[in-house]
Amino acid sequence: MDSKERAQYEKLILRPVEPLILSLAIPTVISMLTTMIYNLADAYFVGKLGTSASAAIGILASVHSVFQAIGFMFGQGSGSAISTNLGSGNHKAASRIGSTGVAGAVLFCTTLSILEFACFAPLLRILGSTETILPFAYTYGIYILIAGPAMGAACVLNNIMRYEGKAFWAMFGLVSGGLLNIFGDWFFMFGLDMGIAGAGLSTCLSQYVSVGILLYMFLSGKTITQLSVSAISRDINDWLTIIRRGFPSLLRQLLHSFSSATLNICAKPYGDEAIAAMAIVGRIVMFIGSVMIGIGQGFQPVSGYNYGAGKYNRLRRGFFFTFRTGEMLLATLAIIGILFPEPIVRVFRDDPAVTAIGVPALRFQCCALFLQPFTVSSNMLFQSIGKTKVASFLSTLRGGLCYIPVLLILPHFLGITGIQCAQMVSDILTTLITVPFTVRFFRSLPKEDVHGKIDEMYEATS
Repeated sequence: MDSKERAQYEKLILRPVEPLILSLAIPTVISMLTTMIYNLADAYFVGKLGTSASAAIGILASVHSVFQAIGFMFGQGSGSAISTNLGSGNHKAASRIGSTGVAGAVLFCTTLSILEFACFAPLLRILGSTETILPFAYTYGIYILIAGPAMGAACVLNNIMRYEGKAFWAMFGLVSGGLLNIFGDWFFMFGLDMGIAGAGLSTCLSQYVSVGILLYMFLSGKTITQLSVSAISRDINDWLTIIRRGFPSLLRQLLHSFSSATLNICAKPYGDEAIAAMAIVGRIVMFIGSVMIGIGQGFQPVSGYNYGAGKYNRLRRGFFFTFRTGEMLLATLAIIGILFPEPIVRVFRDDPAVTAIGVPALRFQCCALFLQPFTVSSNMLFQSIGKTKVASFLSTLRGGLCYIPVLLILPHFLGITGIQCAQMVSDILTTLITVPFTVRFFRSLPKEDVHGKIDEMYEATS
């Protein structure tokens, strides 16, 4: 066991679970919030251009989500495999998996960008764009397509570092890009008078800067996983391992993309104001929900490493600590959203028609935030320990199997109210389905820890 592996063992196996998860979660939460802040910055600055421009951001959420789906599949898949490999002492396999994950994300995202370039305007119409929204969506979206490979690569690099327990360095790369994007929005849109093209250019540049910073962390030796072109696996089993473990993330993000498009299509009969309002509310709730995602991602390396090392009691403690911490934080933020929805929505678009639709929608979705800590913690658990079938199924619920049917059915009975409350109803159904899977897992988990290879390696070097 070399010095890096020894330090990793002492950190993830010997350090008390609660402060360990917090130390990993805090940088990750900051990273997530920063990412969401520059998404909100886009919504804020673009909102100054008009309601149709605000709606364009909602239309392009589907496009953005597909690149994230690929990135998260390769990132979560390789990160999960790396975590369990490191937990069992196999760092050479970790480097091979990491290099393969980055290569896969860049290859798939580049191919997707090229395909979408060829039919972009018709695609935007299919995704719910009206003729008044289309010019804004097309101009902004071209830059999203150019940034696609960087989005995918950044997801992989960030996830690998998180699963290694290097959450601070992952945070640094994302925060740097996020701050650049916020400044770039103002500078390009208004300083250079580029309008919505400036927002797109700023987003594109910030993504490539983030990738450059994250890649430097690997090349400068700050990680156990070493990336190189020669390490990219030619073994189909390695590719299948990554894809299988990352498949829940792919499903979750693809369904998010599909549900975003479905939401826009359902809101389209109510005008650009409805599309803009739901896009704004969606970003606000994603910002709040990103706190829980960040906490859950802080739990994942602890979960994967300790499960791989047979430290089941630490796994239990980590899960319930993650759930409790997330519940306290999200409940606080949800209450703020429930009490003050109107001023929050008006920050992004001060249009009475947008506000009238957005305020009830924000209240409904904030009520659902009380349920997210349990479902997110459960999904993060199953994915990080390689329970891909369960994780894949659970990941399809909130944004797909529950949400899309509810979104299609409720408006026929409740009109625009059905669109506004659909996400809340979906979250309730998702929680009811998730509970039995999580309870069954913990009942079947061995009550005693095991003494494995990684412990022997540590003892031999002590």
